[in-house]
Amino acid sequence: MLSQSRFRHAASPGRTSLRRIVERAAPLVSAALLSAAAHAADDSLTNRQGDITPLCGTKPMIVGVSDGYGGNTWRKTGLAEVKDELSRCKNVKRIIYSNANGDPQKANSDINSMVAQGVNVLIMLPDFGAVQLPAMRSAMKAGVSVVPYSAQIAGVAGRDYVVNVVGDTKEIGVLWADWLGASVRKGNVVFLGGSPGAAGSQNFMDGLKAGLRKYPDMKLLNEQFVVTNWSPVDAQKATAGLIAQYPQINAIVTDYGVTAFAAAKAFEQAHLPVPAIVTIASNNELNCHYLAKKKSGASFPYYTLDGTTTYVRFAVRHGVASYQGTSDKESPAVLPFAYADSAKGLDPKCDPSAPPDADLSSALPPEKLKAVFEQ
Repeated sequence: MLSQSRFRHAASPGRTSLRRIVERAAPLVSAALLSAAAHAADDSLTNRQGDITPLCGTKPMIVGVSDGYGGNTWRKTGLAEVKDELSRCKNVKRIIYSNANGDPQKANSDINSMVAQGVNVLIMLPDFGAVQLPAMRSAMKAGVSVVPYSAQIAGVAGRDYVVNVVGDTKEIGVLWADWLGASVRKGNVVFLGGSPGAAGSQNFMDGLKAGLRKYPDMKLLNEQFVVTNWSPVDAQKATAGLIAQYPQINAIVTDYGVTAFAAAKAFEQAHLPVPAIVTIASNNELNCHYLAKKKSGASFPYYTLDGTTTYVRFAVRHGVASYQGTSDKESPAVLPFAYADSAKGLDPKCDPSAPPDADLSSALPPEKLKAVFEQ
């Protein structure tokens, strides 16, 4: 899961061994995934997208996309991913989009409105958590296949939604730990999360803690995640405080690329070497900065897991399969792929003409991704 709402493959793997999937996906997927294969056998990799065509069925369908905080580039990219995925189903008659602009009451009203307009499949990012469950449950009772994605939501699969498609936060934390153990090997680690009490950030940290037990020379300095509210300003302030508190920090782990970039800037402004930066959901600004530093000879160790805008494609496939009565055997627990890995010489993409918050790890064809940036 990507921590709550901060973003304001080969054919379905099913029970296939993740080790075999990763081997087919090399070199894009970090070797760290191999070490996690034993306990992640059912997870779906974001760079191994399934084929929706056998799932499309024959019944005409209207698909709704309900967004709580639309407008930024990540959200726009996700909507474009939905449209691109559904373009393979010739029986899609209409796609309806709604944006609640941060208003939970409007979000529920949007869902009710879509049901009234006859949507058959509803894909939604549940930005407002449990408050949206009654509207989701009503939609399911009306025969709509509801699939929330990206954020964890309480509820019962089969009653409140079909499945909840989320990133496997604990497994991602283990992958971070494996990279740190192999690449940094020894030193102090701090973890920056999002808003106070954010379940996603806590799950990421739990996974990181569990993974680091295998590496006694890597010490996690904070017992609770450092609050940043996923804000670059707050993240930079928090990192400055950590620099003052701890004389030696060897790695910064964050659950959002924006906070990772802010942490790196805090070290630079303090005239200190940037420690290893480990994150998920990087963006164009962070990746361009890393490449610029590498070119200048002032590089820092860097590892990021990406492909998060494609989570919605898994949601679409599950929703379509549910409505059409076809079978999608992909796991709803999704694993992003290694998009940058300085230890392996894997560089991320950088596009100076794209927005700073652009996610270039999208599964969109280049021309469609460019069109998103021009909106």
